[in-house]
Amino acid sequence: MTAPLGTRYRGLICDLDGVVYRGPLAVPHAVETLNRVELPVVFATNNASRPPEDVGKHLRELGVDGEAWSVVNSSQAAAAYLAQRLAPGARVCAVGGPGVAKALEEAGLTPVRVADLDATLVEAVVQGLGADVTWTELAAVGHLAEAGVPWVATNVDLTLPTPSGRAPGNGALVALVRTATSASPHVVGKPKAALFDLARERLGTDRPDTLVCGDLLGTDIEGANAAGLDSLFVLSGSSRLRDLVFAEPAARPTYVAGDLRGLLEPLLPLRDAVPRGRDIGDHAESLRSVVASAWAALDAGRAVSDDAALWDGIEQRLVPQQ
Repeated sequence: MTAPLGTRYRGLICDLDGVVYRGPLAVPHAVETLNRVELPVVFATNNASRPPEDVGKHLRELGVDGEAWSVVNSSQAAAAYLAQRLAPGARVCAVGGPGVAKALEEAGLTPVRVADLDATLVEAVVQGLGADVTWTELAAVGHLAEAGVPWVATNVDLTLPTPSGRAPGNGALVALVRTATSASPHVVGKPKAALFDLARERLGTDRPDTLVCGDLLGTDIEGANAAGLDSLFVLSGSSRLRDLVFAEPAARPTYVAGDLRGLLEPLLPLRDAVPRGRDIGDHAESLRSVVASAWAALDAGRAVSDDAALWDGIEQRLVPQQ
């Protein structure tokens, strides 16, 4: 299997935070790679704080070229979920960034701010990430949920990668509400299949022809597996090599690479045996062999060291520094 990974599929569902950018800055090599990959791309992000057009503007400012790509987010998945269950124009409390209200409007629903709740009854509440979410808004989500109003969380990512390091994600805010109430939300973002199904619908591709790329094992990769899709895990974001080695089977990817440049390489599936004649000095092949060997040992009940410093050292040797 010598063809570049990106040529074996007809469509790519690509995560953003930690894969293409970290906050305002592009991940090294990401933009150049995307501009070389010749297949349609849907950028699918759990980050519901911004409308897709704002995300698209950011991508173009970073240098992503062409027209064969679009953006979908978990706010749109939440809005689609509610639009199937509520009457057109139904009022929905929107908590989070502007992307939440925009998605509800596009789906034919009426977003309502927390400040307007006293004068307006709502039939559901959607909670997404927003930099300006307040205690008052979180308290309102809890009050509505405990009163029996359907509570939809766009996603439950605990962290968000930024240029300064990890920051609290929407999952951290959802956890605050859950801690203070007896309610639990319906989650539509990764690792649920809904966002992947929405992205694949945009691509118009069948499952075997669609590849997912992400940096979080518990969301991107577990979600790809739940949706029946192959996946490329990249080490440019939050999850590390040690996390990959000890991932549960449901969160194990098809391929692994240091970053998006893996799409341009002839990567082999992690489950395949090491081929004879392959250059054992090749970083990509060495990385794959290390992970596959560790999985085989763990699945056979053998011990594998979980020393964090050991795995950090292996990662530094096998993954080109960015």
